[in-house]
Amino acid sequence: MAERTQMPFWGWGDPAHPRELPELAVAQLRETVGLAARARPPVALDAVRLPESRLPDAARSALAGVAGDAHLRVDRAARVLHAAGKSYPDLVRLRAGEPAHVADAVVWPGGADEVAAVLAACAEAGVAVVPFGGGTSVVGGVEPLAGDHAAVIALDLARLRALHALDEVDETAVLGPGLRGPEAEALLAARGYTLGHFPQSYEFATIGGYVATRSAGQASTGYGRIDENVLGVRFAAPTGEIDLPPRPASAAGPDLRELIVGSEGTLGVITAAALQIAPRPERARYEGWFFRSFAEGAQALRRLEQADAAPTVARLSDEAETRLSMLLAGAGGATAKAGRAYLRARRALDGCLAIAGWEGTEREVARRRARGAFALRRAGGVALGAAPGRAWERGRYAGPYLRDALLDHGVMVETLETATTWSNLEALHVAVGDALRDALTVRGTPPLVMCHVSHLYRSGASLYFTWLARQQEGAEIAQWRAAKTAACDAIMAGGGTITHHHAVGTDHAPWMPREIGPLGVEALRAVKERLDPSGIMNPGKLLPET
Repeated sequence: MAERTQMPFWGWGDPAHPRELPELAVAQLRETVGLAARARPPVALDAVRLPESRLPDAARSALAGVAGDAHLRVDRAARVLHAAGKSYPDLVRLRAGEPAHVADAVVWPGGADEVAAVLAACAEAGVAVVPFGGGTSVVGGVEPLAGDHAAVIALDLARLRALHALDEVDETAVLGPGLRGPEAEALLAARGYTLGHFPQSYEFATIGGYVATRSAGQASTGYGRIDENVLGVRFAAPTGEIDLPPRPASAAGPDLRELIVGSEGTLGVITAAALQIAPRPERARYEGWFFRSFAEGAQALRRLEQADAAPTVARLSDEAETRLSMLLAGAGGATAKAGRAYLRARRALDGCLAIAGWEGTEREVARRRARGAFALRRAGGVALGAAPGRAWERGRYAGPYLRDALLDHGVMVETLETATTWSNLEALHVAVGDALRDALTVRGTPPLVMCHVSHLYRSGASLYFTWLARQQEGAEIAQWRAAKTAACDAIMAGGGTITHHHAVGTDHAPWMPREIGPLGVEALRAVKERLDPSGIMNPGKLLPET
């Protein structure tokens, strides 16, 4: 398989990807939230503070004996590239050259047996292990915390990138955990299939990361979340291996797959996953719809979902996100002006944009789109045609690149997500937005808070919040923590889940006792003690500190 593009340590994605904001958006942000007086670019790699590796010589020798000298590195580039994920605190620290923690070494095992051997060597040496896929975590999930151990390694799974099996009768595929999204899709497409899993991190996120964090892709309304599609899994823990072959269903006690899916590297390492796949769609049609309010659009999506008529992709932006989306798309152009005139005539100018997308055979798309469009019109939707859908499709993975540009301008940009019932959706939308505005306004940095619905269920939906505010120079992390704490407290008080698909990591761990109860936390600790008695696996994640 071809050599893979490496993300820059200070930001997102392909280093060659453009990161400029439209001038109209820059002007609007300067007026609404404020920009830094001067550009704030990231430091160079050589300027990053890097402590000496603490990996004991005996452990280094043992790990090199397992993976080979070429697959154990302690150089600056390898350690800094594995020093964090891509959360806001991660990037603030890395751009300043001050990572909170740095792995003492990086190890690339070559297969499931080598993964098991690495875990055994680390358990014996008292070295913590942080499984590392694409490094895309936005909740501190790959921060190299050593806990009580002498050192910590990043266990990079990039060499575990095979399509092990594909069964066309069962429509299942067994994939290696180190495959990035595009790599997995290319292997499946060659046989006429797709996983149908396209999170915003798709370009760099991996199969193992999907499974370990209970990921939900942008098309999950049609294809299902990753946890719905895991049929089997092979898993290496410090005390042994669990190998669960693919089965459609079972009544043999609590489902162990559910214990591994979402375990975030705290119990062991996923070394292969058997996943449900689908025939590659012949046709995909994405289009835009406008609603007079967020509440009206949400009710339209609820009716679609409960009538089993939901599209493959369903996304509804609130008023604030809709306005910023138009600015980022260059809303001063002739096409945008014509669209605004049309919406003004329909009295929907200040409403909310929805994207609906249908995938499948030509006949399926035509049938499902006709039914969906009829329902959307009946619910008050104004059809905007295919142009907004095509624009969304072109930019569906661009958000993290825009974050880098915003950070250059001294703008705090962060996201969080939750899910709740339809009857509670609007109240939670208001409560979390108010919490963010209050927490940041009191610090003298009033934010722009936006939200969208992007995953539909019969009983409810997700809410995905984005907020922008002028950074408090010198107090960026304290500013972030105040906003994050206020929002998470509002989610818990308002009946939401602490995370819908970003996972727990370090950021959400303090809220786990409220999410699953104190006894639930203790049950997870008991499982960890059995699978990882020395506590080497990804310390500090998922479970709150005792």
